[in-house]
Amino acid sequence: MSKSAKHEGMPSRQQILAFIQESSEPAGKREIAREFGLRGNEKIALKALLKDMTDEGLVDMAPGRAFHKMGGIPKVTVLKIVGIDGNQPVAVPERWEAEGIPIPKIRVIEGKRGALGIGDRVLARTEERGNGWVAHVMKKLAKGSEQILGVVEGGENGRFFLKSVDKKARFDTQIGDIGEAKAGDLVLAELTGNAQRKSARVTQVLGDPFAPKSFSLIAIHKFGIPFEMPDNAEREAATVSKLPVTADHREDLRHLPIIAIDPRDARDFDDAIWAAPNADTGGFDAIVAIADVSYYVRPGSALDHEAAKRGNSVYFPDLVVPMLPHALSSDKCSLRAGEDRAVIACHLSISKMGQVTSWRFTRAVAKIAANIPYPDAQAAIDGKMENPLLETALKPLWACWRLLARARHKRGPLELNLPEKRITLDDQGRVTGVAEREQLEAHRLVEDFMIAANVAAAKALEAKKSSLIYRAHEPPSREKLVALKDYLKTFDIEFALGQVVKPETFNAILEKIIDEEIRPQIMEAVLRSQTQAYYGPTNVGHFGLSLGSYAHFTSPIRRYADLIVHRALVSSYGLEMPKPKLKDVEPTTGLTEAATAKLAATSEAISRTERRAMEAERETTDRYIAAFLSAQVGQIIQARITGVQNFGFFATVEGIGGDGLVPVSTLGKDYFHYDEASQTLIGEKTRQEYRPGMRLELRLAEANPVSGALRFELPEGGSFAPDRFKHKGKAGNFDVGKRGRPKNIRHQGKKR
Repeated sequence: MSKSAKHEGMPSRQQILAFIQESSEPAGKREIAREFGLRGNEKIALKALLKDMTDEGLVDMAPGRAFHKMGGIPKVTVLKIVGIDGNQPVAVPERWEAEGIPIPKIRVIEGKRGALGIGDRVLARTEERGNGWVAHVMKKLAKGSEQILGVVEGGENGRFFLKSVDKKARFDTQIGDIGEAKAGDLVLAELTGNAQRKSARVTQVLGDPFAPKSFSLIAIHKFGIPFEMPDNAEREAATVSKLPVTADHREDLRHLPIIAIDPRDARDFDDAIWAAPNADTGGFDAIVAIADVSYYVRPGSALDHEAAKRGNSVYFPDLVVPMLPHALSSDKCSLRAGEDRAVIACHLSISKMGQVTSWRFTRAVAKIAANIPYPDAQAAIDGKMENPLLETALKPLWACWRLLARARHKRGPLELNLPEKRITLDDQGRVTGVAEREQLEAHRLVEDFMIAANVAAAKALEAKKSSLIYRAHEPPSREKLVALKDYLKTFDIEFALGQVVKPETFNAILEKIIDEEIRPQIMEAVLRSQTQAYYGPTNVGHFGLSLGSYAHFTSPIRRYADLIVHRALVSSYGLEMPKPKLKDVEPTTGLTEAATAKLAATSEAISRTERRAMEAERETTDRYIAAFLSAQVGQIIQARITGVQNFGFFATVEGIGGDGLVPVSTLGKDYFHYDEASQTLIGEKTRQEYRPGMRLELRLAEANPVSGALRFELPEGGSFAPDRFKHKGKAGNFDVGKRGRPKNIRHQGKKR
């Protein structure tokens, strides 16, 4: 087709999108160029425009290099049947990379190709019809294989079995094709066969599951966490690292003793703080200085694309999977002492009652006076350690914080003291200890300053009517409150459902509990009743913190949500920097129209990556705890029951953690009834009870470092198998022993 008046010159983004959607055939670069009559240099310009549209999230490229609208579906694609609605199959795209956009459900028109079942794969032509999509089957494809991550175990008669790294897996799988793997290797395999008789074929050997960093690598593979940083992002990081940091277009804060207080093992430093008394108000002036990541990571860049894809950094005991290349995350953006750093400064005015009365945001250059670990800052304040910044930095910060703490107490946020676990490793990456992280005033101080800055960022953007991503936490649902009421009733604790539930409602319940045995379980029950926090463009408040407006602003090195908030502040308050002189560096650092248009999709995507990171980090911690405890298999340990079900109860090792099951089948000859309301197992004859929070002695029967699973038994009953994972010396170094199948747990609870 020749150029028409309608298609004269280079097409606009809207014209390209319209053509892609209306085209009856897959639309690649060649088809688009032909439609608009483009030649020579115009084709080169089209290629660049399509790349921009891909980076902006307007289009995506399907296999075969054909384009389709982002969030749309290619004209011809592979679908997987996931359900049957009436008599009509429902499918989803087998490949879906539109981050943050829900996977669409597609109605499948079968034609005369035979009935389709759940799990079937088809090649189909798709079309948008009404408010949804339909697909016309072109060809039925072979079923795809199911992937499993596990460890090869050698059995009898030369047979090999695959033990899944998933602690929920009850059985091992026989390996039909071991390839180059050997017993003890961590492998990726595909499952073949039917549900009754499955076998595994090893497709990739990943190495020794007990080698340094292997526990983290297991989680990385299992959850599909992007691990390798793309070359284009690394190159771009090296380029933008050369951007100048001067006071020419920034506020100069280098004369102030701004300090960063962080964990001793911190890998990056996002934030630093400063405070000084204000003689006029009787309160304080404070600054929360945050790394100016938006100066380096610009909209539409390769760095931005990769950061959005990752959503956040993922922290394991032995390594970190950063959101940004190390050239930025642990170097140029990290607020290290003694070096000029680009920051966005949140200036706060704090009244003598601890209220934040005003705020302003500037782009600044700061030189951090010191990076101080939490324990050292606390020791200096307590007079147990000398620090040259005690009078000029630490004491003013503590005095200011005490005002903020007073306001926090009056606000009444949810107070749950649930300590984190800290894994210590030796030089070879082997676990040497597991302990609870110490909770200090210094931790609360930094937390309260960060909360104040996050609230200020949200309110500052609301004042400008700017779009932003909120950190949202909704009140508990009625269903969860009913369950909590029933549970508390078993402890004779009243909980009225008709009241307006606030965080202080739960605090009041916890304050009345003086029995230290039941306090942890009540605290965990309150935690389970809460909803999960998420990111979203709509303000629903933050229930847990008892705040009306809240956004994440203080950690842009490791969270994409914070980077979006920084960009919104840049755009709303005129903080844009001069166009950089460096070649291939995007000019803008603010929030673009394209990014604003897809804030809902971005919010959903980063909420999903946050949940992925939390699960991966939790599972890895469980593996390290199991590795640490494996040297104690067969020994009696002090434990606390964390949950009870009709098939048994779960317990954790006191002071260490890690959840393990005590099957009801191992509790002796008595018949145990399960009381659902109190979550208690009760012996019919002995009246022995097992309830959440109960402390007791158990025998550690199994500790599997590969899956992170623990299994306990009562001290007087059951047998244990210390050769399951043989200990060779220091904790964390093991040989995989004989293959053993978990026992089928017979039900001894309430009759069904």
